[in-house]
Amino acid sequence: MRPDTPAENVDHHAEAARLERTAGLYPEDAEALLLQAAAHLELSGDRPAATALYDRLLTSSDTLEEPYLVRALKASNLWEYGHEAEARAIIDGVRAASPRDPAPWVIVAEALESHDELEAAQETFTEGARLLLTEGTEAPYSTHPLLFGRHRVRRMLGVGHDEWDMLADTLHSSSSVSLDELHDPKRIWSLGSNNPAELEAEISRLQAELGAYREALSRPFPVAVLHWPAAELAELVAAYPSLSAEYPSHEEHLATIEASLRELAASGTPNLGIVTGTVPSYEAFAASEGASPEDAALLPQYATTLAARGRAVAWPPQRGVACWCGSGRVYGECHGVG
Repeated sequence: MRPDTPAENVDHHAEAARLERTAGLYPEDAEALLLQAAAHLELSGDRPAATALYDRLLTSSDTLEEPYLVRALKASNLWEYGHEAEARAIIDGVRAASPRDPAPWVIVAEALESHDELEAAQETFTEGARLLLTEGTEAPYSTHPLLFGRHRVRRMLGVGHDEWDMLADTLHSSSSVSLDELHDPKRIWSLGSNNPAELEAEISRLQAELGAYREALSRPFPVAVLHWPAAELAELVAAYPSLSAEYPSHEEHLATIEASLRELAASGTPNLGIVTGTVPSYEAFAASEGASPEDAALLPQYATTLAARGRAVAWPPQRGVACWCGSGRVYGECHGVG
């Protein structure tokens, strides 16, 4: 979600203004677009303007999809330009709310870490992990930053490894540099060394870390399959009859989604998920692509775009969670049977 392009290569103010205009055209995507705009304003150095966008979202009459993410981002931004007391109050509120999304936990913990509040950062990472990780089940991809951040802070504190630190080591994707090595507090001293060999070794480590980070950013999260609720699918096919070839019936559509995801999982594809479409959103996407909504080739592109905007729900649902299809039944008793 957050742009990481250096300010000298992008006019971040102009990009923020463009995103704000786009948010006005597509109100259903306003939250994601305005968060992107705020990130560009932060990168430009205009942190008060970024705070104004966060406040605009938080005071909106529309219900936010991720209110605690917005609060966490606002707190992190406020602290960076001297509003420490307000930032701390927001961070305390986010922690007390116990959000079920890993992102707010990571953001507030990293804010504490960046201001040398290492004990508080460790506690925050741990709270989030304890809430979101279920013993005996695989850690969802979205929780990996929690584990990596916790590992990093504990290394800086000189705390010995525990089970979650070992899990973080296992999940770390870089084969050339271990997580322990990346998080070694002594690395910072290597950057001030006059020894060319030490500097070269540190540059190699940093390149590996950056490569892993960019890989995580560019990785499609998740590989998304498009789901149409019954009413939306009926409206879609009525408006664009040629798409009935893709969707003979709603029941078959749901069965195809589950079968496709199981096939992808069996082939070893990671980070699977489901995005839910709406006809107005799809029509707006088609218009932005200069194409007709009747073009079935747009459907997977639309799904990928929704996933990139953070609209995906991880598949399979965790044990006891409602089925993705919207039936209200537990997944294991609905499409998860068999």
